[in-house]
Amino acid sequence: MEEFLKIDRPKEEVELMSPLTWAYIGDAVFELYIRNKLINETNLKPHKLHIEAIKYVKAKSQAETLNKIYETLTDEEKDIVRRGRNTQNHHLPKNSNVQEYMYATAFEALIGYLFLTKQNERLKEIFNNI
Repeated sequence: MEEFLKIDRPKEEVELMSPLTWAYIGDAVFELYIRNKLINETNLKPHKLHIEAIKYVKAKSQAETLNKIYETLTDEEKDIVRRGRNTQNHHLPKNSNVQEYMYATAFEALIGYLFLTKQNERLKEIFNNI
């Protein structure tokens, strides 16, 4: 699986990426984490798995999750969150308000940044605190 998810960019290059790029991959990483967790911990059928996963990956939940873990973040991680939150995203949220969407994007940016910079142990810590 490691070869399949190989990351070829050095940290310096990742730091120059748009926070929306971090959020793009962070969204996928977080959803995969949630889906894997549900598969491992439940015996739900696919439709019920989807319904349950949505509870965690919707913008409101991600914003609440970020709020819950914010004080445990390092200064560097808080800066990543700030950049993700303040990035100009011209997508209008469908099922949340603009503020929730901004904080969900910030959460996804943090997850994506940690993933792209290969900070897997830190990702595990954050996921365990959720």
